[in-house]
Amino acid sequence: MNLLIPCVGGLKSILVEEDISLAGLFDKIYGKLGLSSDAMDLVLSYSPPLNKKCSPLVLKDDEDVAVLLAARSDSTCKIPLGVIVERTEVCAYEKSSQESSDDTDGSHDGFRDNYFDVDYCDSEPTDVGSSRQKLPVFRNVERTENDNGASVTQPAEGNPVVDPLLRLTGAASDEPVNVPTTEASDSSFRDGSDLHEGKYFNTKNDLKRKLSDIAMKGNFEFRTRKSNRSLWVIECIDPNCSWRLRASKIVPESTKFVIRKYVGVHCCSLLNRNANHRQATYVVIGEQVAPQYVGVEKGPGPKGVQTFARTKLGAQISYYKAWRGRKHAHTLIRGSPEQSFHILPSYFHMLEKLNPGTVTRIEVDGESRFKYLFLAFGVAIRGFRYMRKVVGIDGTFLKGQYRGVLLVATAQDGNGQCYPLAWGIVDSENEDAWTWFLTQLKEVIGDTDELALISDRAPSIKKAISTVFEKAHHGACAWHVAQNIKNKFKCADIMGSYWSAVNAYRCEDFAGYMTEISHRYPRVAEYLENEVGFEKWSRCHYPGLRYNITTTNMVESLNSMLVNARDFPYVALLDVIQEKMSKWWNDRRIVAMAITAPLIPSRESEFRPRFAQSNGRHTLQLNPVTYHVKGGELEGVVDIFNKTCTCKEFDIDKLPCVHAIAAAHHAQVSVYSLVSPYYTKEYYVLAYGETIYPVGSQSQWDVPNEVATRVVLPREVKERKRGRPKTSRFPSVGEFRKRKNRCGKCGAYGHYKKKCNSQIGSTEGNQPTDVPV
Repeated sequence: MNLLIPCVGGLKSILVEEDISLAGLFDKIYGKLGLSSDAMDLVLSYSPPLNKKCSPLVLKDDEDVAVLLAARSDSTCKIPLGVIVERTEVCAYEKSSQESSDDTDGSHDGFRDNYFDVDYCDSEPTDVGSSRQKLPVFRNVERTENDNGASVTQPAEGNPVVDPLLRLTGAASDEPVNVPTTEASDSSFRDGSDLHEGKYFNTKNDLKRKLSDIAMKGNFEFRTRKSNRSLWVIECIDPNCSWRLRASKIVPESTKFVIRKYVGVHCCSLLNRNANHRQATYVVIGEQVAPQYVGVEKGPGPKGVQTFARTKLGAQISYYKAWRGRKHAHTLIRGSPEQSFHILPSYFHMLEKLNPGTVTRIEVDGESRFKYLFLAFGVAIRGFRYMRKVVGIDGTFLKGQYRGVLLVATAQDGNGQCYPLAWGIVDSENEDAWTWFLTQLKEVIGDTDELALISDRAPSIKKAISTVFEKAHHGACAWHVAQNIKNKFKCADIMGSYWSAVNAYRCEDFAGYMTEISHRYPRVAEYLENEVGFEKWSRCHYPGLRYNITTTNMVESLNSMLVNARDFPYVALLDVIQEKMSKWWNDRRIVAMAITAPLIPSRESEFRPRFAQSNGRHTLQLNPVTYHVKGGELEGVVDIFNKTCTCKEFDIDKLPCVHAIAAAHHAQVSVYSLVSPYYTKEYYVLAYGETIYPVGSQSQWDVPNEVATRVVLPREVKERKRGRPKTSRFPSVGEFRKRKNRCGKCGAYGHYKKKCNSQIGSTEGNQPTDVPV
């Protein structure tokens, strides 16, 4: 039977018996190629005649030879026999190094590469093609070490054994060829890497990232000669350069790649090496800069990414590529917006599992597209029992790809700190969205006469509150009302009288301030009384109990806290919220446990001056629980049983006024017994006594199949307008943003050039750094 052997100049044939052994086949090939069996080792393999390409089969025993001959006799295809020639000591070295390597699993049995990419069935061999100069690769090699201590291979002198790939493709000739060595000449340089033949990588992408990093730091470029799922061949972009690398899978079933062939020396011109090269893609930049976004909300901006690429990677990139790299880094750290919708049910399931009592809701439309979500931590729901029943609600826009509006409902603890109750994400601030959100909120906090809801005067919120809450009282944010007054009537000079009216405890005092306003601006007084309503913004006319909370500043504080996170995908945003709340609960628990006074710090500091002012007041007992207190600017009648006073401070703030403290002294009653429990250490500890737990890594989630398979698709969004996306909100009515003015003369901020007192050339005043002195 005739067997074909690819070699220099074409194919050679040998005649073998049908029952030949592996040792006999080796002897025939040694004789045909003129090689010494003492100095050379042969690795024989062949590509089976299958419809699909597969890894070559290495001949290891007589049975493998019999299978080859049987396939050769049954097939009409030409099956060339691949021959790899290596020095005996090199093979021994490689086997020992592979056995001692941590990365290898010994599964390829010394087989060095997959060169059988040419289909020989009824066709002539074709060139795999490359525009670079064809340089033969010699498998008759010796192992040395480079300057970095890494192991490299070099052609052995005097034995030009041509690589089988060149034999297969016909790229080689019978003419003697100069052997390219890895010794760096005066015009060549090494790439400075630790790569070597036989080095393993877990995936092909890991190898690509490594090579891209080497290329950027070495300021050279490479191009892909061939790439598929199991093979990657690259070469320097200069066709005359010898730098190249070939890597392939260990076995077809594995994802690991091993470097089969590597020449790490460049001999290309400096003209072909630059910092703005093709390997500096936004994906590579994003992967390199991604660690700087871990554990932070903002991280470096596009210009910061440009600086990072220039200083750390040696690459000059454009602002747009830096922006895309930053976006890719965000995706790697926080996930994509689409993935966020997909894992949202599982994420909520884990929150409920790790935080008992947590309430979550997801609303989708008929096509399973996302509409709304609602989240209220069980810890906050239970802690609301120890909070004053005043809830501020508001919304702020999100800046991510799918936009939306973040709705917030928050209380305020006795120490004046935000106590978030519920969060929601909706498409926009409309009546349907607010009605859905408030319906979920009602299930969490209930609906009682004691409850007060504070918001701006948006019509959608007003209608939703009146629809959902039947017993709770709605109040308007006094700050938003003030902004409307300034914008509508241009009367900022009466804001002092307005705020005095807002904070007045007694209706008599309130009437005096309104009289002053009506004398100067009758239209403003009419607007406040008829269009807004006294009961909405004045705490002395408010039908419920809103304590000292007259604005929605507590909600605005939460919105400001999330100014950077509002650009994140939904799940990443909720992660930031959970992290913030967990930190607040822990920090405030520590503060609560360290309190030694009966009241929380802010109320204790407010209470002590009143205690001092009560000294010297004349107190007259009217009955067992009622006292008349004289002295000071205002007298008061105190009922220590019902905890009221005619000055109304005790009634509204639920903190004893000067009169109540004097009455308690006369009645020999502890003044702390008159304080609302919402201001005590006991309630403060109970409110923050529990812990909010994170969901952990997604790989650790234990989610039922019916939850994991629930489909939540991204909402449909309108096509965004061209240009830079808008990330800052429009100013509210009456809101003016101050702009810092920079002097064109001295470069300092805060004044114009015409009003600049600095003299160019003097040593005084603010001067730009580039002005000579």
